[in-house]
Amino acid sequence: MAVVLTDAAQAASAEPSTTDGKSPKVAYISLIIDDLGQSPDKDSRALALPGPVTLAIMPDTPHATDFARQAHKAGKTVMLHMPMDPATGPYAWRPDLPLTELESRLNAALLKVPYAAGINNHEGSRMTAEPVAMNWLVGELQRRHLFLVDSRTSAKTVAAAEAQKIGLASLSRDVFLDDERTAEAISGQLQSAVKLAHKQGSAVMIGHPYPVTMEVLERELPKLKAQGIDWIELRHMISIRGNQAMSGHGKDGVYR
Repeated sequence: MAVVLTDAAQAASAEPSTTDGKSPKVAYISLIIDDLGQSPDKDSRALALPGPVTLAIMPDTPHATDFARQAHKAGKTVMLHMPMDPATGPYAWRPDLPLTELESRLNAALLKVPYAAGINNHEGSRMTAEPVAMNWLVGELQRRHLFLVDSRTSAKTVAAAEAQKIGLASLSRDVFLDDERTAEAISGQLQSAVKLAHKQGSAVMIGHPYPVTMEVLERELPKLKAQGIDWIELRHMISIRGNQAMSGHGKDGVYR
C-alpha cells in the first residue's frame, strides 16, 4: 500500500507541537519489533502484543515468509528488516557492492518478506552513511510505494536525509528499548520514550523479541493511555510527522 502525505496530513504535521510553552496536547508513540522470523515462539509473542505493533522481519531467517503472511493476515504492518553492513549474509548491503547487486539483494529480500509496506535497516552503521547507495534506495522505495524507517544505528546515517530530499514517506527511530537487556533498563527506556513523546509530540521506539523485552511491553503497553499516550500505527505516524526531522535528528525539521 502506498503511503501518501495528504494535504491534511501535511497541515497536521505543520501545526505547532506545543501550546503556550506547555507539553503537546496529544502525544503519539509507534512501536517496531525488529529481528523477527527466527523463532516461531518469539514471533508469536511479538504478534500478540496488544496494539498496532509493526513487525520487522529479517529475510535471512527460516520463518520469514510464513511469519510475514501470518502477520499480514492478523492485520499488522509488516516491514522488511534489511541487513546492511556491518551485517553479513546473502542479502546484506555492503559499500563495495555495485548498485546492480544491491538491487538484486533488495529484490530477493522483498520476495522473502511478502506484504512488506516498508523497510528499515538491520545494523547498517556503515551502509547507511553511503550517500550514493541511500539515494538510490530511497528512489527505488518511492518507485515501489514503500516507506523507509531509518533505524539510526549511526550518527553518520544519511538515509532519512536522502528520503526527505525526494519526499519519500519516512521516519527516524527515536528510542531503542533494549540495548541493555534488563527489565529495569527497558522500562526506563520506555518511560524515556513517553517523556520524549510529550515533549516533541511523538516518539518512535524499536525493540527486539527478547523475553525480557516482551515481559516489559506486555505489562506496560496497556498503561500508555493512562499516561496520555496514543499508540498509533506506523503509517499514521508517518503522516503526522510529515517527513519532518525531530530535534534530535536535525534542525528546523531538516535532517542534518
